Amino acid sequence: MNWLTDIEFARQELLWLLVTIPMFVIWYIRKHRDISPDIRFVHSGFVKNVRKSFRLQLLHFPFVLRMLALIILILALARPQNISITRDVSIEGIDIMITLDISGSMLAEDFRPNRMEAAKRTALDFIDMRPNDRIGMTVFSGQSFTMVPLTTDHAMLKHLAANIRTGMVEDGTAIGDGLATAVNRLRDSDAISRVIILLTDGINNRGVIDPLTAAEIAELYDIRVYTIGVGSSEPVPYPFQTPYGVRYQDVEIPVDEELLKQIADITGGQYFWADRYDALEQVYEDVDQLERTKIDVTEFTHHQDEFLPLLILALIFISLEALLRQTWLRTIP
Repeated sequence: MNWLTDIEFARQELLWLLVTIPMFVIWYIRKHRDISPDIRFVHSGFVKNVRKSFRLQLLHFPFVLRMLALIILILALARPQNISITRDVSIEGIDIMITLDISGSMLAEDFRPNRMEAAKRTALDFIDMRPNDRIGMTVFSGQSFTMVPLTTDHAMLKHLAANIRTGMVEDGTAIGDGLATAVNRLRDSDAISRVIILLTDGINNRGVIDPLTAAEIAELYDIRVYTIGVGSSEPVPYPFQTPYGVRYQDVEIPVDEELLKQIADITGGQYFWADRYDALEQVYEDVDQLERTKIDVTEFTHHQDEFLPLLILALIFISLEALLRQTWLRTIP
């Protein structure tokens, strides 16, 4: 259990009244400079050793008391509060690697504007769903590499993920290499739960590591893999660059669903199919719910006003000033 205590002001705007204090001080100095007696002596030698009485030395003490009382009253009006927060937290950490296919087929436009941009947007939304987790990202086509290692700096992660594009490495679909790269990033993690989200729209046709071998390695390290196949099962519009500009042609881009299901089964994960943007969004929401570990958070916030001691102190200063002016300092102008 963790206790946090702090002081805050409920009406912070009233603290601006403190700027009037220097104005009062300046006014007071000018006033007393103007009314100070000007006595001339032919010879001042006989008074240079005369010391001021203790009463004269306290001439400005009532004003000091008045300013202190005013400062304290302003602070009291701003309502200082003692903020006590009681937290009872039990969190099981999750490390997540998002593994994206960035092969050329991801430019197919059955999603808007295309599969690549849809995959990126939904991945970024998923990152926002998991503010307390470490998340990283690997990408693959003909080869694979780590775009962002595990991090809690989600702003940096999202910035780099937004710049992912096809053509960053040699084209192809090396699902096994992409999965193995993500496993390598998670194998030394000490998180209680370790997860890979693998998204692809094709069939494994490149790479040096068999996808099922990579899945078995993931299972060995107790890493769950959620696989996502994206794209329509029908021919889809695909942009081709020609000497006359971009031309579109409907092509079939098959997904190896059986392989993705096997990877998920081996690792204890789950396979999803998304043929529309809203379906892809729903996949990430489903994964988000499936990977909710036990998080017990009890937070109690108590605001206790602390202005009363300030009011009492201000009243003491005002009373002391009035008492001095009516008694000991009464004859001093």
